[in-house]
Amino acid sequence: QVQLVELGGGSVQAGGSLRLSCVGSGNSISAYCMGWFRQVPGKEREGITTIDWDGRIWYAAPVTGRFTISKDNSVNTLYLEMNSLSPEDTAMYYCAARPGGRCIGDLSAVAYHYWGQGTQVTVSS
Repeated sequence: QVQLVELGGGSVQAGGSLRLSCVGSGNSISAYCMGWFRQVPGKEREGITTIDWDGRIWYAAPVTGRFTISKDNSVNTLYLEMNSLSPEDTAMYYCAARPGGRCIGDLSAVAYHYWGQGTQVTVSS
C-alpha cells in the first residue's frame, strides 16, 4: 500500500500560480499510476491529469496548457504546477494512486485505490 499526503494548497488571485505536492509513504509511487483530481461541493470528483510509471502524461481539457504534472521518485513525491488560475479552478485537490503503473489516461476516480486527504485551492477574481 501507499499512503498519500497533499501539501501546498491555499488562496491565490486569478492569474496566479500554485504548486501542489503529494508525498507518498509506504510503497514507492514509482510503481503506481498517479493522478490528480479535484472536487467542488455538490459535484463529482473530476480527474484532471495522470502520469504513468514511465512518465507518460495525460491532461483533461480544462487544464491543458495551464497545469503540469510531474514526479520525483527519489523523494517519493508527485507534483502539480498550476498556472493561469481562474475562479473555476477553486476546489479540493486530491492525489491518487492505483497499482499497475499504467494509467492509460484513465481519469475515473473509481479506478484509483489510494487517496490523500485533499488540499483546498481557492482562486479569487
